[in-house]
Amino acid sequence: MAVNMAQNVLDPLALDEPCAEEEEETEDNTQSVWEHDPLAQIPIKVLRGHTDTVSSCQLALNDQKLVTSSYDKTAILWDVESGEPLRVFERGHTAPVTQCALIPQKNRLITASWDKTLQAWDLETGQTLWSAPQGGLLTSCSVSGDGEVVASATDIENGLYLTCADTGKQITFIKGHHKSTIPRCCFDPLDRHVATVSADKSIKLWDLNSRQTTLSIASSHTNVISNCCFTKDGRYLCTASWDKTLQLWDVTTGTFRSQGGEGHNIGHDGCVSSCMFSDDAALLVSGAYDRTVAVWDMRAICKLLLLKGHMDWVMDVAISADKKWVVSCSKDTTVRLWNIEHTEEIPAVIETRRTQAGGYQIMKCEECARSFSVFRMESDSTTKCVFCRLKAPTTYIPVPPPCF
Repeated sequence: MAVNMAQNVLDPLALDEPCAEEEEETEDNTQSVWEHDPLAQIPIKVLRGHTDTVSSCQLALNDQKLVTSSYDKTAILWDVESGEPLRVFERGHTAPVTQCALIPQKNRLITASWDKTLQAWDLETGQTLWSAPQGGLLTSCSVSGDGEVVASATDIENGLYLTCADTGKQITFIKGHHKSTIPRCCFDPLDRHVATVSADKSIKLWDLNSRQTTLSIASSHTNVISNCCFTKDGRYLCTASWDKTLQLWDVTTGTFRSQGGEGHNIGHDGCVSSCMFSDDAALLVSGAYDRTVAVWDMRAICKLLLLKGHMDWVMDVAISADKKWVVSCSKDTTVRLWNIEHTEEIPAVIETRRTQAGGYQIMKCEECARSFSVFRMESDSTTKCVFCRLKAPTTYIPVPPPCF
């Protein structure tokens, strides 16, 4: 499989739609570096190698490597620094690969596919280690933090499989876990639960010790829930939905039962497909079918950046531990690495914040002492950051304004 990489720069504030890509061929037939509008101010690497929709992306191994899966029936391991492919995992699946997940401690890659199999690959050789038939189309897979268990979602009985990562043998199958398709499943960081979201608009946590559902939130969104992710401490769960919103849930205290989740309603014009927290939970990244990637400030609940450039649906997103890189993959067959390290230095961002400074006030959370921003008109009633507002019932939850 031929794999090409190019570097580019795109406008983070979406000042203009991206121009059509113009590629030049050098004498040795390799693709040269190309650029878009000179106003663009965020460095980006565009990775090309897949020939169909890129369905998932994941950073790993100290964010030095990236793995992607695709409807072209393959997965690719990339080097982040060079943007070059290190290994192509092919000739294993016979249908689109919906998600992949690395097991760093075992040097393995897990892939889930519509061909009804879950497969494990050796990262060094690219060889298939085992293939586990699971009865139905697989929509998602996730690996426990200790690398011992793989969770996978299937359309058969809308169920959830738990599989031994070493052997591929089935541990258990939770039949009828949801009433409709499960687009995404994921382990919590403490390996106590597997979270699942569904087209039936519900969220569930399966307890690995008691082997039962210990949390179920029904009708949390008004359309299909497409994705979910945990903060690193496992306390908060974010859900993304086709209703164009994101919801944040405190799943450890149960306060959502009385006050619901914290909403992000201003950010995307299309179905939200994906979400991921930074390690410190200061940022949340989301991708959508409107072809954009949004970067959110979680302490102020405001949109920091809207990244445009993909030519089709954004399928999945990731963010590096140092918050330098945002990764997105798309139906347009490309993977993009956006360098957001120096966004505070962009003149347009500085000017926008200067002109809007009169409308915002920086406050210190009365409970955790974190700094957060809020409209001055709401400063009297908003005295806690978003995370502390989720921990205790509140009589006033302001609608988050967009910020740049």
